Amino acid sequence: MNTKHSMITKLAFLSVSFVVTSAYAIQGSLPQLKAALGISQTQSEYLVTTPSFAVMIFVVLSPLIQEWFHISDKKIIMAGVGIVGVAGLVPFFVNNYLTILISRLILGAGFGLYNSQAISLISVWYDGTERAQMLGWRAAAEQIGQACTLSIAGLILSVAGWHASFLVYALAFIVLVFFAMRVPEDTASEDVDIDEDSLADELGEDETKEITKISPVVYLLVFFAFLLVVDYVGMENRFPGLAVTIKDSHYTGSSMFLSLMLIGATLGGICYGAIQKRLGFGTVYLGLGLMALSNFLFGFAGHNFVLMVIGLLLIGFPLQLVSPLIFNLLPDLAPANRQPLVTSLCLIGFNFGSFFSPTIAEWTNHLLGQPLAGMGLAAPFPIYGIVLLIIALIIFVATRRSAQH
Repeated sequence: MNTKHSMITKLAFLSVSFVVTSAYAIQGSLPQLKAALGISQTQSEYLVTTPSFAVMIFVVLSPLIQEWFHISDKKIIMAGVGIVGVAGLVPFFVNNYLTILISRLILGAGFGLYNSQAISLISVWYDGTERAQMLGWRAAAEQIGQACTLSIAGLILSVAGWHASFLVYALAFIVLVFFAMRVPEDTASEDVDIDEDSLADELGEDETKEITKISPVVYLLVFFAFLLVVDYVGMENRFPGLAVTIKDSHYTGSSMFLSLMLIGATLGGICYGAIQKRLGFGTVYLGLGLMALSNFLFGFAGHNFVLMVIGLLLIGFPLQLVSPLIFNLLPDLAPANRQPLVTSLCLIGFNFGSFFSPTIAEWTNHLLGQPLAGMGLAAPFPIYGIVLLIIALIIFVATRRSAQH
């Protein structure tokens, strides 16, 4: 009996996305880690960024590993979640920086091993409005997971110290059991037809024509994903420095606003399905417009802290309108057997954006002749806003021309 439409099964599909952002769970422990291990600030920060580096590698290797060893999507997801649980718990037992760093690298490999499959499996099992809704919920699950694991690890840290904060990764084993019990075996998905939806019409696709190769539009979406995360992570990184500049050097309230930022992103993911159903491809224009507005509020706020916070809290909502749309388009742009590959490419775009966001922001500061300190930290964001509006215009012109031919 097919139970894919039951809420419990849908939660099982989404549960693996709940832990995929847990690399950031230990951010609150970094000062204690730095002091206990006698390492530099940069070395402590590598404990957070190293998993992203491994993700970029393994989202490419994962489809190849599946093909070489004939592993189903469900089993590769279970393997990845299992690795997350084991590698995540290693720092609970050791005090050596290099060992912890290697465990974080393996943790990222676990994320990369199943991240694209967690998305493509939804695209294979669900279609139409239900697929859009599930992809929006998946994006929300990532944000909820990041907020929850940050909070749980922070609570454990305050009670039992930095070693114990890594116990948060025991959640991966709970997710593993839940997913294994409720998600159907995906061997049957080979016979599932993926319905074309109205988004294909916007791209000028012929919905009666069989998809036999990867569309070049996929590579544009990868670049699009890169730019979106450069903006989002850049604002996340620059806000604490700007808050200290506006308030005073002793201000420590930035974390609260960054947590609220995740709530906005969660709401965007939850609302995506309903908004996409009403607006269709127009969702991308709403998302890009709101992101641009967020950048202008943040970049032009000056010493107006309230205006800057409004810009910060706004950006997460439209990001989670646009990023699920990218994944929702993929089933119409590549054959079913290439869905893990194209999903991996888009995930590489997102991870490269996250990894290189500080460098892009620094380059933008230098280009504008603005210092990397004080209010100069806000300089890149009006430029980002303009770029987003230009992208929206290009997409509008391209889709109109495609529809005319």
